[in-house]
Amino acid sequence: MADVPRQRALVWLKRDLRIHDHAALVAAQSHADALALFVIEPEWLQSPECDASHVDFALACLTELRTALAQRGLPLLVRVGSCVAVLAQLHAELAFTHLLSHEETGPGWSYTRDKQVAAWCQSQHVLWQEFTQTGVVRRLRSRAGWAVRWQSHMDAPLQILQGGFTAAAPVDQPQLPSLSSLGFTPHGKTLQAAGEKAARRTLKSFLQERGYDYRKALSSPLTAEEGCSRLSPHLAFGTLSMRTVHQATEVAIGHTPDRTLAYALRGFAGRLRWHCHFMQKLEDEPDIEFHNFARVCDGLREDDFNGAYFAAWCEGRTGYPMVDACMRSLVATGWLNFRMRAMLVSFASYHLWLHWRLPGLFLARQFLDYEPGIHWSQMQMQSGTTGINTLRMYSPTKQAQDQDPQGLFIRRWVPELAKVPLPYLAEPWKMDTSVQHLAGCTIGGDYPAPIVDDKTAMKAAKDRMYGLRQTDEAREEAGDVQARHGSRKSGLPQSGQRRKAAAKEPSTPSPQGDLFA
Repeated sequence: MADVPRQRALVWLKRDLRIHDHAALVAAQSHADALALFVIEPEWLQSPECDASHVDFALACLTELRTALAQRGLPLLVRVGSCVAVLAQLHAELAFTHLLSHEETGPGWSYTRDKQVAAWCQSQHVLWQEFTQTGVVRRLRSRAGWAVRWQSHMDAPLQILQGGFTAAAPVDQPQLPSLSSLGFTPHGKTLQAAGEKAARRTLKSFLQERGYDYRKALSSPLTAEEGCSRLSPHLAFGTLSMRTVHQATEVAIGHTPDRTLAYALRGFAGRLRWHCHFMQKLEDEPDIEFHNFARVCDGLREDDFNGAYFAAWCEGRTGYPMVDACMRSLVATGWLNFRMRAMLVSFASYHLWLHWRLPGLFLARQFLDYEPGIHWSQMQMQSGTTGINTLRMYSPTKQAQDQDPQGLFIRRWVPELAKVPLPYLAEPWKMDTSVQHLAGCTIGGDYPAPIVDDKTAMKAAKDRMYGLRQTDEAREEAGDVQARHGSRKSGLPQSGQRRKAAAKEPSTPSPQGDLFA
């Protein structure tokens, strides 16, 4: 009888840096032996959306994960290089027969990488098995019934490791590379704690304590810092699975005697669906990372791009205090609440008339929780190029007055305005010379004058955007976009069970939604 090849599994980790609810790790336990791999790819490091803070966070996650896997008998290899080249080298050394991983809805470079990996596996007779990680559905033919499928996946049992692993032959496990060895200088950001342990602590504190005022807290950058879940980096890097968050939230709702907390958490639970809803758009149409949803918008802003405006926006020097405070806060911390993210994109798109691609890349580098599917869908939604969503044009003055009424956030992040009287803080250009002198802030010197006039810029943007949307071509294309990407009612019956009631999708997302959780 011919010898049966020994089945050896290689678990390829990507944005799933955790132990719990990890289908690929669970599947690896059925093989004779296994090992895990994370590849630090030059294509990622050199991509225009990658930042040193992203790499730093990933390395911290890997440090914790390597220890946790070692305790279960599974070596974690970390290699630097293009993925196919790394896989080929390991295959020559270890002759693995199965490649196990989660599906990934990522940017263009990862999409290209996955196609190359698939071709390599086929050529080497390696069986590549991918597992669903989020509520995103591969090769989805229609959005009808999507919410039901999301609910089914989220309600399925968690994938829990049972015992340890039978490891492959001993392999070299050098120390993880440093940021400097990968070509990065220190990023200087104050980041959230990384790793699965921190993720689970964050989830617990939100569900038991911080989530109490969630619905009220999520709009203002002052209250959102604590009142939002702050789980978004952990979902982006996969230190928590969406299914874990969903099921823990449902348990918290069902067990808390506090009706106010339960009400707040129901709002959060619904937004978990929107998280995957927007990721599905990129899965269905990868080109939206680069081109407008509504192609009737092609040429709308591309030829009018103002580099000076873009630089001022990136630097937090637009002359609009709330815009500048939000940008500076984001650059320093890697996080900002969703409403203020929307305001930044709205200001860039409508006041400054900038095409979304370059602002989107800049924001991607700043956001520690950069999630490509959400990010590029939202960049287009907030800039009005989806063709189907309501045009949301934020007044930076009104946002300052509504979301920072005492000026605490602005004074913290724009110290030039620290002594400006509160009545002028949202519109410091209205101070006369004597008030500027008393405040120690000269407009046009210590702090810039507005780079555009609010009312003039908004009127011009409205005229162009609404004029375009009224054309026959735009209306016809909007129907096509809605058919492909628009949300659907789930069709689930009414029920006394909280879980089923929550599965009904709203027809349009709230502009205040914590899409990044």
